[in-house]
Amino acid sequence: MLTVPLDYTKPHGTTIQLAVSRIAHKTSDADAQGPMLVNPGGPGGSGLTLSRLGAYVPNGGGDPYDWIGFDPRGVGSSVPSLACDPDYFAAGTRKPYEPGPGITRYWLTKAARYAADCGTTARRLLQHDKTTDWVNDMESIRKALGARKINYYGFSYGTYLGQVYATLHPDRVRRFVFDGVVDPRDVWYEGNLAQERQFDPNIDTFFDWVADNDASYHLGTDGKAVRRIYDDTLDQLTDDPDPNLSASDWNDVFVGAAYYVYYWDDFAHILAAAEKGDLGPAKEWYGDPTGPGSDNTYATYMAVECTDAAWPGWRTQQRDATRIASYAPFLAWNNTWYNAPCLSWPAKPSRPVTVSGKHAPPILLIEETNDAATPWSGAIEVRKRFPGARLIEGVGGTTHAGSLSGVACTDDTIASYLLTGALPKRLPGNNRSDLKCDPVPPPTPTPVTAASAQKAPVGASRSDRLGQLRHVITDATLATR
Repeated sequence: MLTVPLDYTKPHGTTIQLAVSRIAHKTSDADAQGPMLVNPGGPGGSGLTLSRLGAYVPNGGGDPYDWIGFDPRGVGSSVPSLACDPDYFAAGTRKPYEPGPGITRYWLTKAARYAADCGTTARRLLQHDKTTDWVNDMESIRKALGARKINYYGFSYGTYLGQVYATLHPDRVRRFVFDGVVDPRDVWYEGNLAQERQFDPNIDTFFDWVADNDASYHLGTDGKAVRRIYDDTLDQLTDDPDPNLSASDWNDVFVGAAYYVYYWDDFAHILAAAEKGDLGPAKEWYGDPTGPGSDNTYATYMAVECTDAAWPGWRTQQRDATRIASYAPFLAWNNTWYNAPCLSWPAKPSRPVTVSGKHAPPILLIEETNDAATPWSGAIEVRKRFPGARLIEGVGGTTHAGSLSGVACTDDTIASYLLTGALPKRLPGNNRSDLKCDPVPPPTPTPVTAASAQKAPVGASRSDRLGQLRHVITDATLATR
């Protein structure tokens, strides 16, 4: 546990504690390359177990580093750990996302109550839970380790955290890897609108894949017909809610299919069971997100996103959600209500840092072409702002933050950079990648049988060689959805 100031402008005032883990370098001390801090994204994902990440870098690329996992302020094992309402996501309790009689009032009231609960629980922490506070905490970790510079591996929101750190402390930057790159122009309202626009084509990519594998799933050979099964179940749960799975829960379950390819086989089995009237696998996947601290990641997500920058009022948000839902309905209202506590968040917003990598050393960026959570334009923008950056593109892929998933072209490049500092040649032009690699491949389809129709193999794909690592990364992201 590392003690740090709650408010860095008052270094001798109230303190909080950060939970930090370390796995030491596996090389000789003479060959060691210093600390490698890791953040899984969110904001709000626990990074404490990510000190294990070095073991997944091929060719011994992680061996020279001391891998440092940490729970950011308010997260997980750090003290205090932020939580506001343990029942906020309770299964079967929430109204549908789509507009209808009483829906707007319901969600605005629910969101306002959540914001008020957070204010009652941890008002002082909320005043000091911005990205810049997290950057100061990273500096505290660096100093506690006695390191002149740090290395860093950030996923998703963690790429933005790294961008701000590199902007404010370029002389402390050594080797930085950003995977699933946030667009610094879009913090945070515009970034959420960009997500809504891209999630719809990505979920259609999943439905098309299910249709292409009709021999396994028996849901039809047309992606649009497969999507109708999803939509029909959504309509059924809207009109006749299940006591343990609401329409909004059903939508939440499939958000993961638009984020990542890893669990596509699981989601196909969930859909096949629902088509036969069995919602059991969907309920199993959604789980029971209740109990003390169960909303910790969400609460922290709100704390950072609501105060990094100002959000527009409800009239603007309603207009934008209505417009986007007219052509991209899958996430538009889900995302709108998810972020609605920012409308009355009990801490004042600040202004985002103007990100610049002008004085930073060369870094490595990784992005799949059709990443929905952090769309492609963000990686291009960061490549422009960091003149020494190199960008790996997972061509045509839809997976978010998918490095170290076994794609040799990507993972070997990461290993080489970490071992020697070598990077691909930076190609001329601003709107391109520097190295094109294959995307993360989808899983092998498993047949739907009479037995599996009763109980889908939910989570089976988490037990493979990389399943544990992907579980940590994806859950950090999906917990903030």
